[in-house]
Amino acid sequence: MRRFATFAEFYAHYLGEHANRACRRLHFAGTLAVIAALVAAAVTRDARWLVAAPLAGYGLAWIGHFCFEHNRPATLRHPLYSLAADFVMFNDVLRGRVKL
Repeated sequence: MRRFATFAEFYAHYLGEHANRACRRLHFAGTLAVIAALVAAAVTRDARWLVAAPLAGYGLAWIGHFCFEHNRPATLRHPLYSLAADFVMFNDVLRGRVKL
């Protein structure tokens, strides 16, 4: 397993592991689904949305890796950095720094 000294170093690697546009689009949709599920859980006070959040987020992201990127998701090796990187990439897409 590769070690990263900083999150910035990991994020550069993470972007390289998400070079395929379909994979990035699925990640974006998955992160959006997570955010929507968390908001729905808060608004409805229904904890079932908390189960839906990771299923939707990881489900879409892993489809991107296995079907389009043809690599292993970073979640399996670096779960916390990977989770943070998903949201950073989501933000970077919104800001136009990463293209879909």
